[in-house]
Amino acid sequence: MEIIIPLIITALCVYGLFKRVNIFESFVDGVKEGMRTVVFIAPTMIALLLAVGMLRASGLLDWIAELIRPAAEAVGFPAELVPMGLLRPVSGSGATAILTGIYEDHGADSFLAKCASVVAGSTETTFYAVSMYYSAAGITKIRHTLFSALLADFIAIVLSVVTVGFLL
Repeated sequence: MEIIIPLIITALCVYGLFKRVNIFESFVDGVKEGMRTVVFIAPTMIALLLAVGMLRASGLLDWIAELIRPAAEAVGFPAELVPMGLLRPVSGSGATAILTGIYEDHGADSFLAKCASVVAGSTETTFYAVSMYYSAAGITKIRHTLFSALLADFIAIVLSVVTVGFLL
């Protein structure tokens, strides 16, 4: 398996030589285009990472989770999933940290861990995806997309718990 990447690169070079393409020039042009893309989306990435860091460090997420916890428990939703449900649209790595904590605290085969796993697999890092893709495409009006994507995340979180409960 270690040989696969060198084989692919060699095959591309042979194909380029066969088609009489200046391989090095094509490579440099691709790198230039990639760097332009990086420069174009870097401000969005920096702003998003800063906002996520501030949100996590401020404790606002924990406060909101504690505010929602009684309502979640009242309808039979696992309250331990609330922080993950709030953080997942904002930060994939933060949600993964919560998921790992659930595995450690409750066991990987517990109902809660299975629900959290399905939530992790069926939701999206919405703010990241919308900001990156829309920024790269030059789209600035994201209101309807953001609402729809967050609604889809909410439905996915609720249905994750319902589905795992149904299958167990």
